[in-house]
Amino acid sequence: MKKLVVFPARSLQGIVEIPGDKSISHRSVMLGSLATGKTNLNHFLNSADCRSTIKIFKKMGVKISQKGNQVTIRGTGLNSLKPPIGMLDAGNSGTTARIILGLLSGQPFTSRLTGDKYLRRRPMKRVVAPLTQMGARISGPDHGNLLPLKLEPRGLIGISYRLPVASAQVKSALLLAGLFADGKTTVLEPTPTRDHTERMFSSFSIPFEKSGNKISIQGPIAPFRGRTIKVPGDISSAAFFIVAGLIMPNSKLVLKNVGINPTRTGLLDALKKMGAKITLSPKKARKGEEPVADITVNSSELRAVQVGGDIVPRMIDEFPVFAVAATQAKGTTIVRGAGEMKVKESDRILMMASTLKKMGADITPTADGWFIKGPTPLKGCRLSSCGDHRIAMSLAVAALIAKGPTTILDTENIDTSFPGFEKKFKSIRK
Repeated sequence: MKKLVVFPARSLQGIVEIPGDKSISHRSVMLGSLATGKTNLNHFLNSADCRSTIKIFKKMGVKISQKGNQVTIRGTGLNSLKPPIGMLDAGNSGTTARIILGLLSGQPFTSRLTGDKYLRRRPMKRVVAPLTQMGARISGPDHGNLLPLKLEPRGLIGISYRLPVASAQVKSALLLAGLFADGKTTVLEPTPTRDHTERMFSSFSIPFEKSGNKISIQGPIAPFRGRTIKVPGDISSAAFFIVAGLIMPNSKLVLKNVGINPTRTGLLDALKKMGAKITLSPKKARKGEEPVADITVNSSELRAVQVGGDIVPRMIDEFPVFAVAATQAKGTTIVRGAGEMKVKESDRILMMASTLKKMGADITPTADGWFIKGPTPLKGCRLSSCGDHRIAMSLAVAALIAKGPTTILDTENIDTSFPGFEKKFKSIRK
């Protein structure tokens, strides 16, 4: 079992290059594989999760070459995927598994999708249920709620579906299924979620309609051509350095070329309300590209806030490290409406509460969030991440300000989203 040992630091200084965005990297492989002609991906996230997506499409006959963070996809068209031999393995990637179910549902062949021991425990029914309404034939353990899942060929029909819970993964799965369905597929969101799929549709010239929180696509769509995609730095990965720079005294960090899509910047908004000194230096973006900026972070005295409502889906992956920031904010920080954390790689509400309590934090879990009182001194100890990469990296940030060393166990899965994290993390210590 891999472990990470973190010693307290005195300050943090430096410039950090943030690896490519995971959500965008996944989607670019999927759509590039369906396009006709060559798609070039620059600054692709060369992580275990994203390599799982590449392997799946290679098993379906797509020619993909990779050299580090440069990927070339030679697609042969929307309906050119081949029946795979054996299981398609999503590894630890919930994004891969949930989104690709929509794409696989529209194929004229049988496929079987599985994942690692952690992913096989994560619920899939929220995607399977609406796809079944579209006509998909999906079966598996717990009435199709758990991997491995079997998908059998069947024609899809467009539907109108209101998401019961805001989820970019479910939205994207239905829109991808809509590429192959007869008629219009419409997704209605309760609150806006990350819109990378819609932006990528635009960049590939895939026609769709968007009005408020309603997105529609008329299928089956016409063929579309490959293109070059520049993947921005992942703000979810930048989040660990942002919080570290804020809570560590006498610190200044500059994070380069980070994606600042407004559907993903909830953490920045929440931290600024806490009094965080965060400055954005936006870069020029071409039509169809994601907005990007350099982010400068300085040590800050934080004050407690209440977080809930529409901001929650805009920072759902960043809540574990936000909890670390809240332990150092003056007053009681309250998080509500974030029950989605329970169905991530772990139950992140309970995991962050139990691990931060061991470090001395005053944190109380609720059904959909926390009450966190601060500022509270933390102490180093021995902790388990339970294989959750964001829990592991969030605890590493907390360990920087703890008294004594902290040992974090079961950290192999950090590489699923942030390869090279430990090296970058050590490089900024002073």
